[in-house]
Amino acid sequence: MDWKQIYNERLTTASEAVKHIENGSTVVLAHCVGEPPTIVNAMVENRAQYRDLEIRHMVRLSDMDFATPGYEKHFRVNPWFASANSRAALVENRADFTPCFFHEVPRVIREGRSGCDVAVFQVSPPDAHGFCSLGTSVDYTRQAAETAKLTIAQVNKNMPRTWGDGLLHVSAFDHIVEADDNLYEIKPPVIGDVEKAIGEHCASLIEDGSTLQLGIGAIPDAVMLFLKDKRDLGIHSEMISDGTLALYNEGVITGSQKSENRGKMTVTFLMGTRELYDFAHDNPLVEVKPVDYVNHPIVIARQHKMISVNSAIQADIQGQIDAEAMGLRQFSGVGGQVDFIRGVAMSDDGKAIIAMPSVTVKRDGTMISKIVPFLDQGAPVTTTRCDVDYVITEYGIAELKGKSLRERARNLIGVAHPDTKDPLKDEFERRFGEKY
Repeated sequence: MDWKQIYNERLTTASEAVKHIENGSTVVLAHCVGEPPTIVNAMVENRAQYRDLEIRHMVRLSDMDFATPGYEKHFRVNPWFASANSRAALVENRADFTPCFFHEVPRVIREGRSGCDVAVFQVSPPDAHGFCSLGTSVDYTRQAAETAKLTIAQVNKNMPRTWGDGLLHVSAFDHIVEADDNLYEIKPPVIGDVEKAIGEHCASLIEDGSTLQLGIGAIPDAVMLFLKDKRDLGIHSEMISDGTLALYNEGVITGSQKSENRGKMTVTFLMGTRELYDFAHDNPLVEVKPVDYVNHPIVIARQHKMISVNSAIQADIQGQIDAEAMGLRQFSGVGGQVDFIRGVAMSDDGKAIIAMPSVTVKRDGTMISKIVPFLDQGAPVTTTRCDVDYVITEYGIAELKGKSLRERARNLIGVAHPDTKDPLKDEFERRFGEKY
């Protein structure tokens, strides 16, 4: 059958498409910018029809909230990564949370450990052969589309057509909805003096020919400010944002020294502005691949001089990292931090960096140290003390790999904010029986 005939037969409205979702189903939302706004809005508007839908997702940028109070009999949110619109529901026990390394999400979907009855996602318009692109979000989205019993695709002309492994034929979609929503955008952050200091320290560890994993936010963008004198950097990263474009345009990022996918920016999703999405559109330099490839520690380990930069909520003076919760209050998720740190540890000349401001400043001006004697009660250890390589704040670099507990504590206290060191020194002296 001609693909155009298939397409037209399955073309419908969002309100009609979501009526095919059965009560008790598990619905997997495409990740991040790949989430289809028109379909999601239709699901929420159609909530009276549903009973006990489980909603699975990672990062969500949509304001449309399945976890709104009063929706409990219709939807039960159970994310692998807590976004802003699910945190309150988690605190109030109106939602669940499933910890999972990012690279394992496709596997738990594929093996049925996390349900996936329905997949909803958005794609680019079909090409001459009937293939659409998942565009910005291949990650676990492709696996969800392949596993689900019911697939609902939003065809959006604003979705870039990306290279890599994101192509799906229209015959893979049970229902097709055409809607040209604007893609979610994340504007570049404001970079202050603290972030610049952290960025400069991080950049001092990055050599020519290194391959980088950087996230989104002021610190990753600050790191890139100090890489302009480097040469032949590569990208193998969970994601890229707009900060990458400047380095590419200045000739710093070439990928010529990468051990695998040489010359390519290898990512699993994109999150930034329209400029980034336009750059990725039909650009063979940007390869968007599934997360069980990009984030797999064995794949990461194959990159020579692999550098990862991730952040944290707290680090204790043993070097244990909490990057996802405030005590028992889930704030985000494991994401790809451990994937990359463990992969980097097996990479020749690899370096894994935890970069964070030394303090959190509350609205009343009170400073809360992010380097602490003990992680908050109930807080998870995202990255173990044996995995941590470098911890960087605006006050310097603390090297932990191969260091004793005493040395680790000294090094970490050394990069704490001066006004917060006294309790740390007291604990050092109590624990080790000597003056700091």
